[in-house]
Amino acid sequence: MSGTAAEPVTIDLNADVGELPEALDDGREEALLRLVSSANIACGGHAGDERTMARVLALAGRLGVAAGAHPGYPDRASFGRRSAGMDPGAIEETVFEQVGALAAGASRAGVELRHVKPHGALYNDAAGNEDVAAAVARGVARWRNSVVLVGLAGSHCLEVYRTHGFEAEGEAFADRAYEADGTLRPRALPGALHADPAVAAAQAVRIAVAGWVTAFGGGDIAVAARTICVHGDSPGAVAVARAVRAALLAAGIRLAPIGAARA
Repeated sequence: MSGTAAEPVTIDLNADVGELPEALDDGREEALLRLVSSANIACGGHAGDERTMARVLALAGRLGVAAGAHPGYPDRASFGRRSAGMDPGAIEETVFEQVGALAAGASRAGVELRHVKPHGALYNDAAGNEDVAAAVARGVARWRNSVVLVGLAGSHCLEVYRTHGFEAEGEAFADRAYEADGTLRPRALPGALHADPAVAAAQAVRIAVAGWVTAFGGGDIAVAARTICVHGDSPGAVAVARAVRAALLAAGIRLAPIGAARA
């Protein structure tokens, strides 16, 4: 997050996309992309295939949305939300393959990839395990390191990514509840998701303006984030993103993507 008294706070609003083919077919994905500044595109691990990648890349290019890769554990049965027990070498390989697949599609579409954000359990494992974070970084670096790696704000993975030569940015979530230690409340527990657009919008503004969220059960925790996520696969994602965007703009916050390429 950046800003001074003389200039507005700037934040990126991102969404995880390319995960639900039906959302591409019925227009929800395009509606969501019209509301955000960056898109994290599923690239064949937990979801997505060559066709969905091509469709989302075309939409992102047409709408001027910054595109990034969203690799996850190759476990479609759990939608990549279960730790896969992969060793670091296997994680490195699958990240490299997934990012490479999206990069090939982006090249064909004439779209630049600006960032990489792991998905689901891989994201959470990288936030809490330096070996996993290093494996993610190595996998992306085998493609290139002139992109931004995105990770949970306040987690050690950001420093790991930086030690591997990447620019790294912390991410917070408008539509997820936090535990007192700054981790995301597990989806299996009550109250993990903020389905009410007004609740998500208020949390997004607190993150962008004040740099904090209220943890589940009470108590405020610091969240220093440069980008805020809305999950594209959640019910009502478009309504949530619309409310979040409107609230951020009403608070005088400027929306701009992360990840201007360094090469």
